[in-house]
Amino acid sequence: MARYRIGPVNEGAERLIPPAEPDGSEIGVNYADAYLTALDATLPDGRAVSCERYGLQITLRVGAAEGEALLRRLDHGPDVRKILRQALQAAARDAGVALAVEDGVIYLDA
Repeated sequence: MARYRIGPVNEGAERLIPPAEPDGSEIGVNYADAYLTALDATLPDGRAVSCERYGLQITLRVGAAEGEALLRRLDHGPDVRKILRQALQAAARDAGVALAVEDGVIYLDA
């Protein structure tokens, strides 16, 4: 399994965490959307990496592989960071890859 550097975490997403920026969703959709923009990249081998949110569902694509997960407030809340982190890990497992964040940088193990 090779490790690829996707890019830095979107630090601006932190200011969108409720209650600083209430969104009424209780899962931090504004924070999630801003955070997920950092996951759009192209790996050195040409595979595209993208992650999108549709309602409560997160879809992570790495080339032809795709993984999905739900933002689960009851299971992982109320911390919106943890809700998103757990959903990303589940989507990555579903796609057959792993995501890691180290020192503010997102890495993909594929």
